[in-house]
Amino acid sequence: MAERVQQPPAKRLCCRPGYNPACRQGQRAGGVLCGGPGSAPGGSGKTHNPESLLDIAARRVAEKWPFQRVEERFERIPEPVQRRIVYWSFPRSEKEICMYSSFNAGGEESGTSGENHEETQLPFLRGVTLLEGGWVDNVLQVGFHLSGTVTDPATSSQPEIICSVSVSFDRCKITAVTCSCGNKDIFYCAHVVALALYRVRKPDQVKLHLPISETLFQMSRDQLQKFVQYLISVHHTEVLPTAQKLADEILSTNSEINQVHGAPDPTAGASVDDENCWHLDEEQVQEQVKLFLSQGGYHGSGKQLNLLFSKVREMLRMRDSNGARMLTLITEQFMADPRLALWRQQGTTMTDKYRQLWDELGALWMCIVLNPHCKTEQKCWWLKQLRRWNSVDVCPWEDGNHGNDLPNLTHSLPQELLHKGITSITNMEGWVGHPLDPIGTLFSTLTETGRGAEEGAYPKLGPLQRFPVQRLLGEGESYVALAVETALIGLGQQRVMPDGLYAQEKVCRNEEQLLSKLQEVELDDMLVKIFRKQAVFLLESGPYSGHGEIVHRESVPMHTFTRYLFTSLLPHDAELAYKIALRAMRLPVLESTASSGDLSRPHHMVSVVPNRYPRWFTLTHIESQQCELASTMLTAAKGDSRKLETVLESIQKNIHSSSHIFKLGQDAFKIATLMDSLPDITLLKVSLELGLQVMRITLSTLNWRRREMVRWLVTCATEVGVYALDSIMQSWFTLFTPTEATSIVATTVMSNTTIVRLHLDCHQQENLASSARTLALQCAMKDPQNCALSALTLCEKDHIAFETAYQIVLDAAATGMSYTQLFTIARYMEHRGYPMRAYKLATLAMAHLNLSYNQDTHPAINDVLWACALSHSLGKNELAAVIPLVVKSVKCATVLSDILRRCTLTTPGLVSALHSRRNSGKLMSLDKAPLRQLLDATIGAYINTTHSRLTHISPRHYSEFIEFLGKTRETFLMAQDGHIQFTQFIDNLKQIYKGKKKLMMLVRERFG
Repeated sequence: MAERVQQPPAKRLCCRPGYNPACRQGQRAGGVLCGGPGSAPGGSGKTHNPESLLDIAARRVAEKWPFQRVEERFERIPEPVQRRIVYWSFPRSEKEICMYSSFNAGGEESGTSGENHEETQLPFLRGVTLLEGGWVDNVLQVGFHLSGTVTDPATSSQPEIICSVSVSFDRCKITAVTCSCGNKDIFYCAHVVALALYRVRKPDQVKLHLPISETLFQMSRDQLQKFVQYLISVHHTEVLPTAQKLADEILSTNSEINQVHGAPDPTAGASVDDENCWHLDEEQVQEQVKLFLSQGGYHGSGKQLNLLFSKVREMLRMRDSNGARMLTLITEQFMADPRLALWRQQGTTMTDKYRQLWDELGALWMCIVLNPHCKTEQKCWWLKQLRRWNSVDVCPWEDGNHGNDLPNLTHSLPQELLHKGITSITNMEGWVGHPLDPIGTLFSTLTETGRGAEEGAYPKLGPLQRFPVQRLLGEGESYVALAVETALIGLGQQRVMPDGLYAQEKVCRNEEQLLSKLQEVELDDMLVKIFRKQAVFLLESGPYSGHGEIVHRESVPMHTFTRYLFTSLLPHDAELAYKIALRAMRLPVLESTASSGDLSRPHHMVSVVPNRYPRWFTLTHIESQQCELASTMLTAAKGDSRKLETVLESIQKNIHSSSHIFKLGQDAFKIATLMDSLPDITLLKVSLELGLQVMRITLSTLNWRRREMVRWLVTCATEVGVYALDSIMQSWFTLFTPTEATSIVATTVMSNTTIVRLHLDCHQQENLASSARTLALQCAMKDPQNCALSALTLCEKDHIAFETAYQIVLDAAATGMSYTQLFTIARYMEHRGYPMRAYKLATLAMAHLNLSYNQDTHPAINDVLWACALSHSLGKNELAAVIPLVVKSVKCATVLSDILRRCTLTTPGLVSALHSRRNSGKLMSLDKAPLRQLLDATIGAYINTTHSRLTHISPRHYSEFIEFLGKTRETFLMAQDGHIQFTQFIDNLKQIYKGKKKLMMLVRERFG
């Protein structure tokens, strides 16, 4: 609270029209203790006497009447009566003092005061500490004004500080506070708290005086003059200029001061026109909110704003008028936030944290305008305020967006006041997700009331107070039962999904919060009856229920709520539980047309709005909840084949997400194969059916988990049995791609692990292998590029199948297969002992290859070298056949020279020699075919590469080029006249590129 040292001006002018000085002569002008004779019970006395009629009446007057009204009503008020009214006018409860000096309620803080350092620093607790430490002194009450000094004890970082504190009060409320500490905050400082609590806890130790005007009335002229002169003498430096100014005005007949009857008295209490409310520093509220908003959610500002909202709620709960005042100040600062204009200009949405703050703001205004205790004129004023804010351009929409057609929250407030919402099949605003959260509020109210009744809180109320509340309950009813029934009705209401991301998230969030509260309630027989009754009602209540036979296409799904309903009903009425859960499985928003299925089952029907696909931002969350409901039913149905089939049918009909169906299949598989029991074959079949559906859905669409799905399906089929594996291989083309069928399905089926797992005999193994080979050949025919190698591998043990697969490769080599695929299959053939077939495939691969002069790091180079080595090992004829293909396909000089050297190092036909035991041992000549052709091609490639490099060569590549020429010379020298050819080649270079003087100089230095 902004503690200003200056005293506030007096609230009213005091005078006594019928005053007779003689009647007070001889009466003591001094003060008496607040707890003196006639004081109320509760002081320090050990005996407790009944309250006097004077105290009872004075307390009532002090609570309700401003003191000016008392003075005007009675011409003369006896001094003892005035004293008792003044005494009872100070607040007697610490609760309000705590509310205005801390964020939390007093009880909550007191319980944790020793546990949290931050909480011990709250003004209220610090004030308690100062009071209990004896740091409050010089406490004086003059009329409706309390003053004193509070000392902050010295610490290691600061010296002792003495603060002068004063408090004004009226009708049991503190109306003004000042403190010399200078602290500025929304709440009262610790020194104000200490002084106020001193007066509450120790009223008998506070000296009480009547208002100063009463004392002055008792003085004679000489006494008044002496009083004024002494006052000026003691405080001449502060008050002398003011005293002289007032004296001049009083002596002037025409002055303004002489035109007013009476004089101000700061201790005389409030006037009739003053609003009776607790002191709230409006400037500090505005500054704090502005500061928190400027921090943009950082440094805990969002938490601080939520604490302010909680403070408003606390004030509203205590029917404190400052709740509306404080919320008005907060709203003004929210409307002045510069980010609103920026977001509107940019067309961007508010952040989620900021939306939540606005949401809370709107909810609090709802609480205020719907408060039944408010007067009509107050509601009219608030409505005017809301309309004014709504007219501002930057006022955000309820969903937090700008520039759309969503309803505005403040714009809808007048309609909230004037019109009662109608729940129907097209209801746009349900009870769950409503800004006021009516169901959640009513649930909490009823449960808290029930808890209070159980703990014996109500016997404190009189019979007349208890009777209307108890009359609401019928025989056997309880507040908890009413709360549960209320929640079930609200959650089951059919309501249309609102527009916008935030509004939809709020619906989901409110539903989950309400269900979380429900789950804390332990079900008894009475609640089970309520669950049964509501479940039947939801199934039969038509368009007003989210579980009705026909629902609006865009109505909020019931999956989350129904899962709770299902688990609650299952132990008591399984048939009803499954009935309501199966009906709730539908998700109409994903259906393009009405169901064309069995019309005798009307719960599958939906009301469809054609030609519109709504923007459901929370659809992913909704589908996951639908999946959770299905998984819960599958788990519960284990061992019951009829129910499992029904649940499976519902899943296949209503769930459209392949990922969720896959998850359900996995869940069913885990439940069916628990380690502590034998596998549930029915549940395993359900798992397999779900897996097959996933395969069909994802076969023609991209899914990053597809490979995982295929592997899992094979595992699932293995658990079901050999007939399941055979079945998926027979119908592979409806489930898998050719690559998946060969590389994953057939390969896994043929593995030893599968054979051992299934305990197959030889006959069964052969049947399964035959199906796998048939699948492999079909896949190879359909996609030879990707399946040929797998098909060959799978058909190795069957000669006919293997030959068929090989012929498929040969047929596809001329058209569809790449050199990489052919080289891979050729290497496989050589590895399996088919060198001639490997050679055949290698030559086919060479025909598809093309290496340019600068591709000396191409990945196919190793394959080319391997193919040439294979041809060389087979014999001269094979090498002679492959060299023309190499010359045609490879233009890279370094690769050709490498091949040339390899062919000259060993004798060709090593493989043939091993088989025929004949080997001449002669190396092949470079002057004869086929190596002569390869040598000429290599020299030509070096010449072409040299000219290509020289076209765009830069100085930094000169040394590299010289090294290249060195390798070129080595190749030239392999020919008989190579030296002459190389010399001619260098001379030509010097002539053609004589402009590159530096480079040619390097060439001459190296090669002459």
